[in-house]
This record gives sequence, C-alpha cells and structure tokens, in this order.
Amino acid sequence: MAGKIKRQPNKLISEKSPYLLQHAYNPVNWYPWGEEAFDKARTEDKPVFLSIGYSTCHWCHVMEKESFEDDDVAALMNDTFVSIKVDREERPDIDSIYMAVCQAMTGSGGWPLNLLLTPDRRPFHALTYIPKERRFGRIGMLDLIPHIKELWKSHRDEVEKAASHNVNALKPASEYLAGERLTEEILHIAYEQLLGMFDEEHGGFGHAPKFPAPHNLMFLLRYWKRTGDRMALMMVEKTLYAMRMGGIYDHVGFGFHRYSVDQRWLVPHFEKMLYDQALLAMAYTETYQATGKEDFEKTCREIFTYVLRDMTSPEGGFFSGEDADSEGEEGKFYLWTENELHQILPDEEYILVKKLFNIKVNGNFQEGNGQNIFYLSKPVIEVPDLPANIEKIIESSRNKLFEAREKRIHPGKDDKILTDWNGLMIAALAKASQAFDEPEYAKAAQNAADFILSKMRSVNDGLYHRYRESEAAIKGFLDDYAFLVWGLLELYEATFEIRYLKAALEFNEYLLAHFRDTEAGGFFLTSDNVENILIKKKDIYDGAIPSGNSIAMLNLIRLSRITADPELERKADAIGQAFSLKVGQAPAGYTMLMSALDFTLGPSSEVIIAGDLQADDTMDMLKALRKEFIPNKVVILRPDEESEIMRISDYTKSLSSKGGKATAYVCRNFSCRLPVTEPGEMLELL
Repeated sequence: MAGKIKRQPNKLISEKSPYLLQHAYNPVNWYPWGEEAFDKARTEDKPVFLSIGYSTCHWCHVMEKESFEDDDVAALMNDTFVSIKVDREERPDIDSIYMAVCQAMTGSGGWPLNLLLTPDRRPFHALTYIPKERRFGRIGMLDLIPHIKELWKSHRDEVEKAASHNVNALKPASEYLAGERLTEEILHIAYEQLLGMFDEEHGGFGHAPKFPAPHNLMFLLRYWKRTGDRMALMMVEKTLYAMRMGGIYDHVGFGFHRYSVDQRWLVPHFEKMLYDQALLAMAYTETYQATGKEDFEKTCREIFTYVLRDMTSPEGGFFSGEDADSEGEEGKFYLWTENELHQILPDEEYILVKKLFNIKVNGNFQEGNGQNIFYLSKPVIEVPDLPANIEKIIESSRNKLFEAREKRIHPGKDDKILTDWNGLMIAALAKASQAFDEPEYAKAAQNAADFILSKMRSVNDGLYHRYRESEAAIKGFLDDYAFLVWGLLELYEATFEIRYLKAALEFNEYLLAHFRDTEAGGFFLTSDNVENILIKKKDIYDGAIPSGNSIAMLNLIRLSRITADPELERKADAIGQAFSLKVGQAPAGYTMLMSALDFTLGPSSEVIIAGDLQADDTMDMLKALRKEFIPNKVVILRPDEESEIMRISDYTKSLSSKGGKATAYVCRNFSCRLPVTEPGEMLELL
C-alpha cells in the first residue's frame, strides 16, 4: 500500500511561530510577512492574500483543513495570489490595522481574518472564515478566487478605488481628537452602563457568547471602594462565583477556558490563554482582599497551580496558550462519558461527582452524544445531604480524574513566550504573593521577570516581543512595555528588590521616548523605529486584554508618586485627555482606563515603610497593609541604611524608623502624616 505523499515545505518552515509552522506543509505557497512577499507581488503583478490567525484558534484550524490543505484550493491560490500568513500574537500591529479594516468593511471581525491587498499593502476585500465551497450563503474559496482573479485583471480601477477608500476611511479611526480632561463623572457613567448590561441571574455582562472581562470587575471593585455602592461589589462577587462554578472553569485541571458560548457560563470554548489566567487571577485576588472570602483565594491559587504546572517554561517564562482541539476535535481532552467516570472512580465518589457536576448518561454537552462537561448548579455548600468530608471526596476524585486525563492526547500548546502577556502574569503572581503571603508566587514572578530582562532585551535596552527556541525577535510593541512595567512595579512591591523598580523606570522612559504621540498625547502601538506599515495606530479600547494606553496611564501615575515627578503625572493625565472624546461615547468599554482615572483623581497614598525587611515588625506592617484592598497607593520600603531608593524617591531620605521600630509614613500629594509604628494606626491613616 502506497504511503502518504510527503509535501515539500513552504516559506513558513523557517519561522518560529507555532501557528506559522502549522501551515508550513500546506500546498499553499505561504510567505511570512515581509518585503520578499510584497516584492514578489509587485514583480508578478498579483494581489496579496493575507491570512491572520493564531495557533489556538479553532476556526483557523477548520479553515486550514478544509481549504489550505486542499490541493485544488491551493492551486488556485498559488496561481492567483502571493499568500502571506501572520500570527496575530506575534504581530498585533498588523492584526490591529487589518481587523479595523475588516470591521469597517463588513461590520464584524474575527479569526481567521482574511484580506486581499494590493502589492503596496492596501486592502480591497475582507472576510473571516471562508469554506472551500459556497455554503449557507457564504462564498467559498473555489468561487472567490476566480472572481478576484477576474476583478484584478479586468476591473483594476475598481480595485484601486476600493483600496484607496479603505485606507482613507481607516486613517481617521487611527487619530483621536483630544477633548476635555476626564472627570469623576465619567466613572459614574461607566458604572451605570455596566449596571445596565449586568446579567443579574447568571453574572457577567451581556448575552452569549459571554467573556470574562476581568478588568470590568477590577473597575467595579474600585468604584465600590470610592462610593461604597454595594451593588458594584455584588456584581463582582456574583460573576466570579458563577464563572468558577460553570463549565468555563476546568474543574479537573484548573484554569479558565477562553469564553462561554452560552449565557450561563456552562459550555466553554475550550482554548486556554495566558492573559485570561493572569487577569482573572488579579480579579480573584482583589476580590479576596475586598471581602476576605476564602473561595476567591482558593480559585486564584488553583489558576496558578495550572499555570505553574502546564504553562511555565524551564527558563521561567510563561507560554502563550493551549488549543481548544485535540485529535482534531474541539474539547475532546476535557469531555467525559458517564461510563468513563464510573470506571475511574470508586462508587461513593462516582455517585457524588455525578450528582454535583451534572453528569448525564446521554451527556450534558451537545446532548445525545454522551459527552459531559463538569459544572456546578450551585455552590457545594448549598447542596443538601452531602457527607461532612465532601471537600476531601471531591479532591480525591479530582486527582484520579486528572491522572486519567493526563494519559490522553493533550491539546496543542503554543509555547512561544510573549513579553506583554508575561508582564500580566508577573503582575498577577506578585499581587497574589502579597495578598496570600505566598513566597512561591513572588519567586515564580521573579523567574519570569529575570528571564525577560536577560533574554528579551536588546543592546539599547529596548524589548523584544517574542521568544521561542532560543530566539528573541520582533521589536517590542506598546503592550510589551506597558504590561511589563506593570508587572515590575507589582514585583517591586512584593520583593522590594530595587532592580525591578529601576527596570520599570527605564522601560517607561523608553516608552515615552519612542512611542508617545507628542502632539496629541497617548501612545502609538508601534515605536518610531519599526518598519513601514500602513498607518500608525493608537488604541484605547479595553477588549479581551486591556489597552496598552490604559495600563501606561496607570503606570505613569504610580511612577510619579514613587519618584515625586509631577511631569509623569501630567503625561498620565494627557492620555485620558487624548482619548476623552472617544471614551465619553461609551465609558464602559474602557474600564481599565477608568481604573487608571480612579487612581489619578484620588484620594491616593504613598506608603513608606522604614525598617529592616527581615525584621518581624516590618513584615507585620506589610502583612497588615497587603491584606486590605487599597488599590490607589504605592508602597516603598526605606531601609535604615543608605539605599538606591533614596535617590529614586528623594523625599524618603528623611523618613527614617523611630525608636528602632518599623515605622510607616502615609503621604498624600507628597505631604506625609506623622509616623506610626503600629499596623492598626497605619491602616487608620489610609
């Protein structure tokens, strides 16, 4: 019997991106983004077929199998186009530009994102998923390609007109006219909008599909802190409990899936992303600080169990994500039949697991196929007639199921390390290490930070965006600098190692020098020394991930309070003003910016602890401070001996410990109250 014909690789074979490598043996003659492809398009007078996706994208896999692995489709593509593949996680700048085009042209967007470009990179047609053949009114590749070939050959004037129109339409969207300064009133409007979208029955905001949006919750916590509005806190608690009980949470191996396809958080889209774990961990940590409820701490610790076990490289950096698919089927790794559970678990555990987690003989996932996802209909504590040791029984059964699941074929793992997403996880671990008094988390955050500082930093102190297989590449974007500075600031407050604060200041300085829009305020997505791209974009929308501008604003205000530099505060204020007209239209779409504004508006505090970090009284002071939810503060450790912190924060020089005891100075607007030596007195001042 003849073996399968081995295909020759295309130009993607030399790339590092797992997503691009997935397409390296397609019969399509793919090129990576670069001058070689566009030169070829110009020379051969062909349009460019640009396809953007990412390695854990389910519909990207579907389109690859259906179209890009098909010889007939590939032959047409190779004859008609120069085809380029882009990993959106490697090149968020390219993705951001062309996604905006797609949304403007079609009214929607998503991945895979497919566009047709002129050889000078101007888009004239945009689509998302394209089947091989026409289906349900959606054009297929076999119809689309001949149509585009004829259009290119016989109606070039229409193509050129459409391309010019699309670029011109895009340019105003990349510019934001500065408005008035943002005031406290917009915080109230954002809250009212979130309240209007809140799902009182199931938690979360809006309808299906339902995304976690943890920065919405982090803003609501700050709004509750500012106003005392109990409804704001209730929305946070309701949402976090509902997600933890739902199928969006992996009850066997921990961690959150990307989103829920239904309104009740029950049926997940099974991919797992690093940024979701980081942002959700922060939301659970802060809610624990706000409420003291151990369920929130437990969930956060479980997220980190997953990340440190499955998403951490030997060098210390964190991987990007895990696929929804295994063995060609979405969710197969995570689904269980009732019979499988019966075979793995002892009778007592099987009966309880079946009852608690809604396991059905016919299945609760796409009922009728026998496949089940785990979810709770109510908190375990509210289920009647359970044995007293139910938590031990659940953990025993979970361990057995986890061991059994580990023997399955795992979903694909995107093992590239991205600076921006690592910055988020460093921030999350550092926050949790303080709130839970857990040194292991601080150590993991340090390992990741040290990896980035040693391996993903160029000679001129700029950052690289991506690392994989010993190669750091792609000049850093706004998010890389903003998110890493955030992580380094949290890590400084967790460890008080001055090198992390110094690195945060250095990267913030680089950001100001190379990304800032000096005319209108705010930061561009790309620096002033990147390759020529279609337009320079500025984004402020806090979508699945907060915008780099929102985080940069928060960083600037924190650094201004640490260094007593009012110029940094003015630059933070300028970000809000740069986007105020846009933000004012729908403030609930900019909740991370709202959190930064909340800090800027105050009241906020600088807390200087003077003392020996190894001394018990200093640690008692820090533990008392860290247990509370006090978001709008910076914390500085001022050792008794000469230290670099006194050069960075000049105003700390005179703030020494009193009577040989750890001493706290609580300052506002760089004016400090009388020193106190008791944790309770410090908290009263705050």
